[in-house]
Amino acid sequence: MFARIFEAWCVRWFKRNGWSIQNSIPESIKQYVLIVAPHTSNWDFPVGVAARKLLGLNVRYVAKKELFIWPLRSTLIRLGGYPVDRSKNNSFVDQVVGLFRNIEDFAICVTPEGTRSKVTKWKSGFYHMALLAEVPIIMVGFDYASRKVVLADPFWPTSDKEADFEIMHRFFAGMTPKIPENSQYTAGH
Repeated sequence: MFARIFEAWCVRWFKRNGWSIQNSIPESIKQYVLIVAPHTSNWDFPVGVAARKLLGLNVRYVAKKELFIWPLRSTLIRLGGYPVDRSKNNSFVDQVVGLFRNIEDFAICVTPEGTRSKVTKWKSGFYHMALLAEVPIIMVGFDYASRKVVLADPFWPTSDKEADFEIMHRFFAGMTPKIPENSQYTAGH
């Protein structure tokens, strides 16, 4: 019940604060890895919850397992959360690829930075998930300057990680994060 109340609050907050959504995911795309960046603030969560609801997406997201404690656990799971143990090398990529192979309409959301703190390099698990599962990557930018959630067209990774990351970095370079000093991007780069 709290999940629905929180979701409704997020949508109301999103609209009241002038946020909008630019683009959508084609209905023909049933499986994908959705990446959200730049991720610099806890405020990214309500923005994401609202966008997910308004777009009608059934996308799961990953978060560190330490967040999935009482009383938040059931709410986070109802909001699409999937706890990840980041302290172990437990082949999370392989687990997610298995889900893609077994669930027809499966999508997962990942923040490539893996943290809200400043990083200079993305984690690459999301990329390997998409490659191995043979699904597209949907890039989603949260632009706090324009108050827009911007979705890119589906991007099919090519196995040339360096070139593919360059394309993705260019998309996110135009986004202004909530906390710019925590981002490897600055608007206009």
